Amino acid sequence: MNARGALGRYGEDLAARRLAEAGMTVLERNWRCRDGEIDIVALDAGALVVCEVKTRRAEGYEPPTAAVRPGKTARLRRLAERWLERHGGPPPGGVRIDLVGVVLPRRGAPVVEHLRGVA
Repeated sequence: MNARGALGRYGEDLAARRLAEAGMTVLERNWRCRDGEIDIVALDAGALVVCEVKTRRAEGYEPPTAAVRPGKTARLRRLAERWLERHGGPPPGGVRIDLVGVVLPRRGAPVVEHLRGVA
């Protein structure tokens, strides 16, 4: 695994931990199909959550939350449809797309921000 992959994996580990701490159940990580990959699939009080994780080092980049633009949200919707097709349809609580942004400063603890319902 290269440095970028390791950074992304670390951010996804932090994100999964944050979601679990918030009471969500992580169902899958790095789910793939022909249309792409979902970083985290979770359940939150009966709702299916498709979660995109963006990890950045603190210096010089836009905030992770700015990285999810309309094209990415459309892709996440398609991926959610594919996941639902393979897993029996939507749960009673519906489907939601969340974003977890992780910023790794040079010093100190990572900053993890969870935005619910971004698309």
